[in-house]
Amino acid sequence: MATMTIRNLDDDLKTLLRLRAARHGQSMEEEARSILRAALAGRVEDDSGAALYAAIRARVEPLGGVELELPARDPQRDPPDFDEPDAGK
Repeated sequence: MATMTIRNLDDDLKTLLRLRAARHGQSMEEEARSILRAALAGRVEDDSGAALYAAIRARVEPLGGVELELPARDPQRDPPDFDEPDAGK
């Protein structure tokens, strides 16, 4: 197993960790390991957005789908012609 030292930890953050560990009946080290495990569980190592998509879908899918009515789109207007002297007026 690896060992890690965390330097320059704010006193307030250390206090919160100590209190949280006490609530869960474990040491601060075990609490920190639990937090890291929970934070990193199921993460995709790339930045493809797959993990975010999966997390949103897992949360929303049990609620059922929603059918959205999409309004009709107007045709695009013609781009301005900058060759004419009165263009844009």
